[in-house]
Amino acid sequence: MAIQKDAFRQFQEELAALDKEQQARRHDANEKPMDRARREFLALRERHRLSVADVVAFFPEEEGIAYLQSLIAAAEAAPPRKRRVSRKTEPED
Repeated sequence: MAIQKDAFRQFQEELAALDKEQQARRHDANEKPMDRARREFLALRERHRLSVADVVAFFPEEEGIAYLQSLIAAAEAAPPRKRRVSRKTEPED
């Protein structure tokens, strides 16, 4: 009986994996080619640590400018960094 349950459980897991793969394919089919390319490129950018120049060169000029503007806006929206002040102790007598 244990062998049959394990085989059935494995069969169910394989079916679930196939269902997930099929759903991913449907999602990818509905996605616009430019959106898919953008998503894939941004994943590559993070994985390979590409520079901003690489990103700007990849996108059309308008989108490259929009990307740079979003980086600037994100940097301005971030709270300002606090300076570390070293506190030197006065020598005691």
